[in-house]
Amino acid sequence: MELDVRPNSEETVIFTLGETKDKAEAVRLIKKYKNLSNVDNSLAEVKRMWDGLLSGLEVETPDPAMNLMINTWLKYQAIAGRLWARCAYYQSSGALGFRDQLQDSQIFFYLKPELAKKQILLHAAHQYKAGTVYHWWHTLTEWGLDTGFSDDLLWLPYITLNYLDETKDFGILNEKVKYLDAKPESIYNHCLRAINKALSRFSKRGLPLIGEGDWNDGLSSVGVNWKGESVWLGHFLYGALERFAEISGMKKDFKSSRVFIKRKEALKKAINKYAWDGKWYIRAVSDNGKILGSSKSEEGKIYFNAQSWAVINKTAEENRGETAMNYAEKYLDREYGPLLFYPAYSKPDYEIGYLTRYAAGIRENGGVYSHAATWAIMAECVLKRCEKAYGMYRKMIPPERGMDPDLYKSEPYVMPGNIDGPDSANFGRGGWTWYTGSAAWMFRVIVEWILGVRPGKDGLIVDPCIPDGWNGFKMRRLFRGKMYEILVKRDGQGKIISKVTKIQGHKGRRTRDEG
Repeated sequence: MELDVRPNSEETVIFTLGETKDKAEAVRLIKKYKNLSNVDNSLAEVKRMWDGLLSGLEVETPDPAMNLMINTWLKYQAIAGRLWARCAYYQSSGALGFRDQLQDSQIFFYLKPELAKKQILLHAAHQYKAGTVYHWWHTLTEWGLDTGFSDDLLWLPYITLNYLDETKDFGILNEKVKYLDAKPESIYNHCLRAINKALSRFSKRGLPLIGEGDWNDGLSSVGVNWKGESVWLGHFLYGALERFAEISGMKKDFKSSRVFIKRKEALKKAINKYAWDGKWYIRAVSDNGKILGSSKSEEGKIYFNAQSWAVINKTAEENRGETAMNYAEKYLDREYGPLLFYPAYSKPDYEIGYLTRYAAGIRENGGVYSHAATWAIMAECVLKRCEKAYGMYRKMIPPERGMDPDLYKSEPYVMPGNIDGPDSANFGRGGWTWYTGSAAWMFRVIVEWILGVRPGKDGLIVDPCIPDGWNGFKMRRLFRGKMYEILVKRDGQGKIISKVTKIQGHKGRRTRDEG
């Protein structure tokens, strides 16, 4: 269609694009949206829907980029791109990833926790009674791919634990959901089966087996014969065991609680005995005994995930966590954020996996993989290295990077899946925008760790890790069915003080003042 617009005039063009079950419905919608007032009314309704949904958490900080991303874009990206569409320019699939959308559903904790609960129940229905799960599936056909990845199943208890922290809705543990191959059992049993399956996959040294990969799918050949070990998975599993042991005790399942406590203690000893390289933790060991992430490695010498999660879940003994993070900063914290590992692999290595087939510095092969980079920020906050945490965030946040569009080349309001690393000819270029799990994680890390407002057993914890140059910030946050206003400021001596106030009569609407 061609349209000539005369000088000093305007024209309105209405496009209708969609899919219906039959032609009659299509004709009805086409007729309806030929009327401009119907179009305007529908658009206003969509805006009202988003205003209401996104209203659960808003901030006012000295950082305009943070305000923009927290108040609108990170929430919108995680929900519209990842949870609902599950599709974007760089990845068109529509499939539901077991670990992916479970992690993304954390965005609902602050907005509508019942939607996070719905996601947990949905994923539990795509688990086998043995504890294993689909790696992904399609909703219309219910056809899915069985997983050989060792971490997928553990995200069910992990996200359930986070949901319980946020809501104290312990009733979810009693909700019954069918397995792919068996009759319904409680969510508590679903989580138990996942953890126990993971505990059955251990090496003789007491470290978890990596299988066809762990969180990093690109380590696809490290453990295909189920002999290779994952150190990151050890850190991750340790935290799940520690937290779920408490849930088992609450459920009076003392046998499981004792087993989890015993296994987590043994796991921590094994990690520190076999995975400590002297200055940092190795990342993995292949079926044939090849070590990834060692000071002796020519490429892939140090991986950030093996250091950040040692701090996040406190598996590091003595001062090893801080030492490991110091070296991770030295080698991995670069101009555009923390690298996944360094140096990049220069040629394919069939003992490691497909990440080595990416060009050096691209995506998982030595780039800034945004999802993992948010965990580096989180670890810095755990260590209370606030300037470092804020600096890492600033290097990555899209509005800051978008000020150099010729280099960045990505939207300045959407988290990219990756940023090219120093071994790439395009160091600093963003890519794989919209469809990335980093949106929900960046939101959570900013809110709960930089701003420091997170759930505790007895209510909200306010424990900011903000830069010295800030005088404070404000936050409005939905928490356990009530809306709270949090005011954080520095007193005359620079000490951070906070005030939490319950807001009466909140109706779940937001103001559109963020631009």
